[in-house]
Amino acid sequence: MENNTTDPCDNRECEGCIADPALLSEFKQAIHALSGKWKLEILGTLMDGGVRFGALRRALAPITQHMLTAQLRELERDGLVSRKVLAAKPLQVEYELTDSAWGLLPAFRELLAWSKTYGPRRSTVASEAQLEAGVG
Repeated sequence: MENNTTDPCDNRECEGCIADPALLSEFKQAIHALSGKWKLEILGTLMDGGVRFGALRRALAPITQHMLTAQLRELERDGLVSRKVLAAKPLQVEYELTDSAWGLLPAFRELLAWSKTYGPRRSTVASEAQLEAGVG
């Protein structure tokens, strides 16, 4: 497998890449906004459009009400989800993706393509290597 990590970056936005502490800090903030139990599942569910809290909870079973509330609050704080109170009795709340979250769609597509190309192969190749070495 080829390792391209030492190749110079030809992207002007990437000057200094990983060596730049400011860029690393921004990258960490972005990853933090997406990491957390259920966040990717919540974002994926909301890609079909706005969803009320109860329907979102049912779609994500077995998530607890407490966990869903906490994750939605974090996603809202990070600008990825918006909360809209509907004028209805009883009170209903709907959640939807923000423009910022929709901006992640190309990155999600790239991650999916990467996973399809390298994800399963990595574990298969490692297992085969262990079997050949008599370690398995």
